[in-house]
This record gives sequence, C-alpha cells and structure tokens, in this order.
Amino acid sequence: MTLAQCWLKGAYQGSRWLWPLKPLGALYQWGMARREQAYRNGKKQVWQAPVPVIVVGNITLGGTGKSPLVAWLASWLVAQGWSPGIVSRGYGGKAAHYPLLVTPDTEVAESGDEPLMLAQQTGLPVVADPKRVRGVQALIKAGCDIILSDDGLQHLALGRDIELLVIDGARGLGNGRCLPAGPLRESKRRLQRVDAVIVNGQVERPLPASVPAAVTTMQLAPRCWRRLEDGARFPLAPLPFTLPVHAVAGIGHPERFFRTLAGLGVNGDWHPLADHQQFSAEALNFTDSRPVIMTAKDAVKCYALAPPNSWVLDVEATLPPEFEHWLAARLSALS
Repeated sequence: MTLAQCWLKGAYQGSRWLWPLKPLGALYQWGMARREQAYRNGKKQVWQAPVPVIVVGNITLGGTGKSPLVAWLASWLVAQGWSPGIVSRGYGGKAAHYPLLVTPDTEVAESGDEPLMLAQQTGLPVVADPKRVRGVQALIKAGCDIILSDDGLQHLALGRDIELLVIDGARGLGNGRCLPAGPLRESKRRLQRVDAVIVNGQVERPLPASVPAAVTTMQLAPRCWRRLEDGARFPLAPLPFTLPVHAVAGIGHPERFFRTLAGLGVNGDWHPLADHQQFSAEALNFTDSRPVIMTAKDAVKCYALAPPNSWVLDVEATLPPEFEHWLAARLSALS
C-alpha cells in the first residue's frame, strides 16, 4: 500500500494519527470558503453559458461514481431530445492545444482517462480543457444545447444551473474533516447548497442531518464482460474466462470494484492501484497466465499494454424514476 493509499484509508476510517493535521484542515476549509465567497460577491468572475449547465461533482477525494452518472445523464438527455456535450478537466492528460475535442480514437496521454472513457461510452461531443469555460464555449460552438461538467463542483468560474453532488454510500464523508486532516475538498456544509445529493450504493454512513437537498440513491450495475483485444462483449454469466484471475483497479475506490467482482463469482488476486494509475506492460505482466480483469477507466490506458487474455467489466448507473421526474421538472423550469 502506497503512502497516499494509507492516508486515504485513514481519512475515511478516522485514524487518530491524522489528528495533528486538524489545524491545517481548518485552514484549508477557511481558504476554500473565502474562494467561494469571492465568486459569490463578484470579486472573481463567473461565466454563465447561454445553455443549461449541469455540474456533477463531489466534495471527497477518492472515487464516488461521478463519471458513470455523467454517462447516464448523457443518455437520458439524448432520450429527452437534448444535444448534450461533456466537458472535463482531462486529469492525467496533456494536449498540445486546448480545447481538445476527445474522440474514441484520441490518445489517452492527450485526453486523460475519464474523457476518453466517456467519449467511447456515449458517442457524444467531449471536450477536455483545464479551463472549463473555454471547453464549454467549444461545445456550444459545436452545436450542444446543454452541458454536463464532469467533476466540476469546485470549478466556480463556470456558472451552473444544476449541481449534483455524488457521495459513496459505503465511505460517506469519512472523518468529516478537510484536507489534509480528512478527505473533504471543502466543508460538508457545501451539501446544503447543491440541488441534489446522489448516494452511490447502499448508505452505510448517515449523511449530516442538515442536508436539505433532494437525496436519491444510485446503483452501479454490471452490464457485460468486454474482451479488451477486440471489444467483443459477453453476458455476465457464464463467465467467459477461467478462474482465478488477476483484478487490477486504478480508480478512486478499488474495493468497490473488487466487491462487484466477488458478487459475480470471480475470485483471484486483487491489485488496488492509485487513482488514474499510469500502467505499463511490465505492471500487467504477471508470472502466471491468469486472465486480467480491469475497469473501463483503466482499459482506455491498456489497449496496447495488456496481455491477450484481458477483460473489462462494463457497468452502468441506474437511478430511480423519481430522480428522472425531478430532473425533468428542473430543466423545464429553466426554459
């Protein structure tokens, strides 16, 4: 386990060795509050797009399921007659020029893993740009009439019409403290100012009692197995590969992926890696010939690296009809 993984585990489990960092956490929280206030009172400029903007984000480090929700929203919006575009920072990528229009064939080194994954999953316009406003302007120019901002809650220079905050039901808000004393990017009071809180999975840690926003539950449901080398898809059962396996996960919460595999009857060795892990052929070259199983987010970095017997578990978000009705009403009110 790396130092970063050890810290993240301690932040969510409330380890006492993080207590000396509480003053730094309070200072970080104060700085984030001042930054937000600067945008609210006009000292920092906010650009408001001429089309609706839906921001999907979180206030915790580590994966919560934002990108699957963005993919679900994109599909739902298309079904409602919208022409959505997706903007992302493009973490882990470095392009020669921005904004970068991400296509299914874009090099992951340019786009980053999440934008490329979303481009492949949705088939919609996806733009990666560290300057979100510039990226949104490019999407509007391309004909998009509604914008989804992936992981954009803290990017306050971009105005937004709807904020959706995703929380991992298993880990909740951890010890409830801000960085570096805990996993929070900003104060948990931020939950009071978003439009909806979406809990990914079963709620195992209660939310703060003061949360006034609409709360709904999202499930990530396995959809199919995908063979990495040729993209062929297979049903979840029977398993299209032999057991045991090597399962790798370079995502924010690898344990969620491993629990899903176990629930599908998969066993073997689990290999949790850092979020946005940079893979190499050597890292995937295990001493035996077991199948290698990975997430869709990791797969976009491994097409040229993974051994032939490599598989992807594709998942999709599912949300209750009540959330669809709520979202439709909010969008209707914007027109």
